[in-house]
Amino acid sequence: MAASLSLQQARRIALAAQGLDKVRPTGPVTSRAVGRTFARLQLVQIDSVNVLSRSHYLPFFSRLGDYDRSILDSLSARSPRRMMEYWAHEASFIRPEHFGDLLLWQRRGWVGAGHLEHALREDMADRILEALAAGRPMTAAQLTAKLGHQEERRHEQWGWNWNLVKRVLEHLFEEGRVSAASRTEQFERRYTLTSRVLPAAVKAPEADHRNFDDDGAGRAAAMERLIDAAAQAHGIGTVRCFADYFRTPVKAATQAVGALVDQGRLEPVSVQGWDRVLYRHAQAKIPRKAAGRALLSPFDSLVFERRRLHELFGFHYRIEIYTPAGKRKFGYYVLPFLLRDRIVARVDLKADRAGRLLLVRSAHAESDAPADTAGELADELRLMARWLELEAVVVSPEGDLAPRLAQELRGI
Repeated sequence: MAASLSLQQARRIALAAQGLDKVRPTGPVTSRAVGRTFARLQLVQIDSVNVLSRSHYLPFFSRLGDYDRSILDSLSARSPRRMMEYWAHEASFIRPEHFGDLLLWQRRGWVGAGHLEHALREDMADRILEALAAGRPMTAAQLTAKLGHQEERRHEQWGWNWNLVKRVLEHLFEEGRVSAASRTEQFERRYTLTSRVLPAAVKAPEADHRNFDDDGAGRAAAMERLIDAAAQAHGIGTVRCFADYFRTPVKAATQAVGALVDQGRLEPVSVQGWDRVLYRHAQAKIPRKAAGRALLSPFDSLVFERRRLHELFGFHYRIEIYTPAGKRKFGYYVLPFLLRDRIVARVDLKADRAGRLLLVRSAHAESDAPADTAGELADELRLMARWLELEAVVVSPEGDLAPRLAQELRGI
């Protein structure tokens, strides 16, 4: 018979697994602490939106507070790398040991699709690989110049309007043959051979995908490792929750969950009010209480799976970046506010770097928000402003929480 847990216990398991159950450390944040946090999360999603901060920096602020972002940069740009880029939950920084497993699953559904058109010309791929093998990491623009490639830019198509060099580079990236050595200040990838990015302890996969193990055993073992990692990061969840973490197929994830149950890595459980089959990871802990406080990125791994978020916390959330301004309910870049074991508010934030201000464009409380929500949120916003090297927090009157939040920030 499956063990039975209360909803509050399930919440605390999820928060502990994500490193959000405790009060942040008070001393300086070390590179070791950042590395441990990344190892716990397994991945962080990358996004180009920079209205507040690049999205991959925010999960570490949520869990560690005022840390030096250059620590995170060094983990992905200096050998031996603790994190590297690949497709997982969208574009992500992943742990290098997951690269080969993801390559077996992610690439099979992507690479070779017709959207690449003529970008698969082997002569261009060969020229790119030769240039990268002979020299330093380069951006797509630098490679275009080095190869002397010219083409008439097309403006009639929707999308990124990439030239041939960039399209072939992205194809090679999906194949796992090239990777990102680092990013420029404009967030452009500097490409290099993947073999130069992978740490020595991680075996590089075969360059030719036809040599991958196709008998099923290797792919099944890879899926088990990915689902086990996802379950560790979640602590508790459904098959769909675990599959969504690395964006792997649900059918294969279901088989992996069954194998992990047989191995004792996962335990079936039931949670009051959650009418689905759930699994708890063998290493998941149930804290006696949750004392954390955090503003969560729209791309934070705690909020990846929206149905799970609603069932665990009763919090309905959607990203409204792509919603027309007049139809947005809460704002453009809205961060949920976690207080102890509940998500109690949401704020639309923007960093005004020229004015050195953190702008709260709206602030809304949940219906059951506790009395100290505004005060705790004010403290969190002050901390975020300091981390972003901004001098003050300015609150617009939009939202039911805004007036009280403004008072707290003024010390009234």
